[in-house]
Amino acid sequence: MMEPEICYRILESRDRRYDGIFYVGVASTGIYCRPSCPARTPRRSQVRFFATGAAAQEAGFRACKRCRPDASPGSPEWNLRADVAGRAMRLILDGVVDRDGVEGLAGQLGYSTRQLNRVLVAEVGAGALALARAQRAQTARVLLQTTKLPVAEVAFASGFSSIRQCNSTMREVFAETPSALREAKAHWRDDRPKGVIRLRLAYREPFDYVAMLRFLGDRAVPGVEAVAGLRYMRVLALPHGLGIATVQPAKVHASSAYLHCDLQLADVRDLAAATERMRRLFDLDADSLRVAEALGRDQALGPFVRRQPGLRLPGAVDGAELAVRAVLGQQISVAGARTLAGRLTEAYGEPLAYPQGPLTHAFPTAPAIAALDPATLPMPRQRAQTLVALAQAIAQGTIELHQGADRDEVSRRLLALRGIGPWTVQYVRMRALGDPDAFLPSDLGVRRALTRLGLAGDAESAARGAETWRPWRAYAVRYLWASLETPDPNTREEAMSE
Repeated sequence: MMEPEICYRILESRDRRYDGIFYVGVASTGIYCRPSCPARTPRRSQVRFFATGAAAQEAGFRACKRCRPDASPGSPEWNLRADVAGRAMRLILDGVVDRDGVEGLAGQLGYSTRQLNRVLVAEVGAGALALARAQRAQTARVLLQTTKLPVAEVAFASGFSSIRQCNSTMREVFAETPSALREAKAHWRDDRPKGVIRLRLAYREPFDYVAMLRFLGDRAVPGVEAVAGLRYMRVLALPHGLGIATVQPAKVHASSAYLHCDLQLADVRDLAAATERMRRLFDLDADSLRVAEALGRDQALGPFVRRQPGLRLPGAVDGAELAVRAVLGQQISVAGARTLAGRLTEAYGEPLAYPQGPLTHAFPTAPAIAALDPATLPMPRQRAQTLVALAQAIAQGTIELHQGADRDEVSRRLLALRGIGPWTVQYVRMRALGDPDAFLPSDLGVRRALTRLGLAGDAESAARGAETWRPWRAYAVRYLWASLETPDPNTREEAMSE
């Protein structure tokens, strides 16, 4: 948490960039808000600041109906932090507590439940169960207001153990019953196809959606992903079944900026996981201005950063899928890797019961690839052996690529596999594990971009020079790649001045 006096100055300015980074509890009203809430600014003596909405709820505050703080973008700190609190928050957002309980969450992190709760209370102001409870309330609100599911089904789909628990939590958090929350949206025009849950995925501006779409489209696996105009579609392999997500931009409003996301789920219990994975894929919790401020000071990279401040770091919806695709892409072009991944999907991916346009299959699972004979795969023998060995390690649990994994431990275990080198490890850290400080000094695109900027392009010099970009080296990689697609801004300025 920032110092309270700094938080109060941000509250006075109603700065939207800090929505989701901290929350404001108002003692005189008993509600908590976003920093950008348009309500009258309370006196300093009446406010308290919290790192999470769950912490505000634990302190007895309920969510503001005007600014809906539960729907604000997430904090970028959870991606930046590699400590146990950051790892735990990423897993809680993915729904691990609802699926495996607090004990399961603690087990994945290698802690006892008591140790884990002590860390979380100290770092974010609430224990694992309270954090999961806040997530359930948000999921229930979305289901109530975007589907016609009976309230009882909404309760269990959101992760609550009983209808009574759901009713009690919704009254505490929103000061309304589930039925009242549904009735509040009853007058809205419902133009969704049957079975579709429509969400608003909030983000902090600026956000270069077109650049993100171009990156994902260039690498879209046939059958699994597709880009049409400004629309991105993909199949999701979720804990309780398959799903389909469709994302497209929405108009920016004065109060918020967001993407439209339509979800079709085999099981509505996967709503929280699907939402969080799409947020990770589009890097929606990033603070672009903070990244731009840090990288914009660099003499060589600064002009590109200032010209494109909303560039985000593409993530992944499934760590195992991304790792497999990284191995497939070793030493071949992006187009070649995409074609190879499409063939693998067609042969070994699970077909959709009802294909939708270009979406026909889920990407092959690690167990499915682990069972293959490397000699049957259409690629060099060494790479095929590496691919199968990686899938076997993931299937056996030797390598864990979930959001709560220890990034350094994953790196060590990946490097221990024959055929996996530093480039693959850093690419997996960058996209599958969401490490904002991953760096690829040996990447051909990085080296070409550095040379074009007049810097040394060898791997050793690249790694040494990138030290000044910490802790945002992965974003620096993204800007270096993007710089190859556009004219050098310095060169352009010189030409115009002549």
